[in-house]
Amino acid sequence: MPRGHWTEQEKSRLLALYPDTPMWQLEVIFQRSEKGIYSQAKALGVQRSEAFMASEQSGRMLKASTLGNSTRFQKGHQTWNKGLKGFKAGGRSAQTRFKPGNLSGSAKDQLKPVGHERVTKDGILQRKVRADGPPHRRWKSVHSILWEEHNGPVPAGHVVVFKDQGIKHINITLDRLELITRAELALRNTIHRYPPELKAAIRAVAKLKRTINEVGNEKQN
Repeated sequence: MPRGHWTEQEKSRLLALYPDTPMWQLEVIFQRSEKGIYSQAKALGVQRSEAFMASEQSGRMLKASTLGNSTRFQKGHQTWNKGLKGFKAGGRSAQTRFKPGNLSGSAKDQLKPVGHERVTKDGILQRKVRADGPPHRRWKSVHSILWEEHNGPVPAGHVVVFKDQGIKHINITLDRLELITRAELALRNTIHRYPPELKAAIRAVAKLKRTINEVGNEKQN
């Protein structure tokens, strides 16, 4: 996420949104880190509203909450394994334990050669592009690789997505792809509950705004 000077417009918007807006939404709106948003809010002297802090959105466990009471240990409770030493589970658990030399799924992925492809649980085709570095950096979506081969690196704050809802790991072609901002991606992920007509209208408006911004940037340059 970009860092740096906050404009007066951003500060005014943060003053209006910070009291009642969840942090994950603020990160999408301002394209800044949680730490950066907290720091700026503190500098502006703006705080969360009482209504927000009393809601589930705050992520706090309210004092009056009884959540988890039914599963807590009660006073005087005796654990099932008290006094047992060297306990060894038998039956099915013994059959499903890792044996010496067994590798987890992530360890097996590390052994795959560069160029190997896999399909994620979300149906995305990924290709191993490097053997070193953090695990999440070693794999890259094939559709992003294809887009970058023709258009260059994906700009910061943007992501390559499929225009359609077809199968994402088969017949990956440029005409199925488009570049959008992460803010627009977050918006798309929140409109899934809307009817198709409204979804289409929201996406059309977002695309129009993106086109207007691109034209404006070209004129400035």
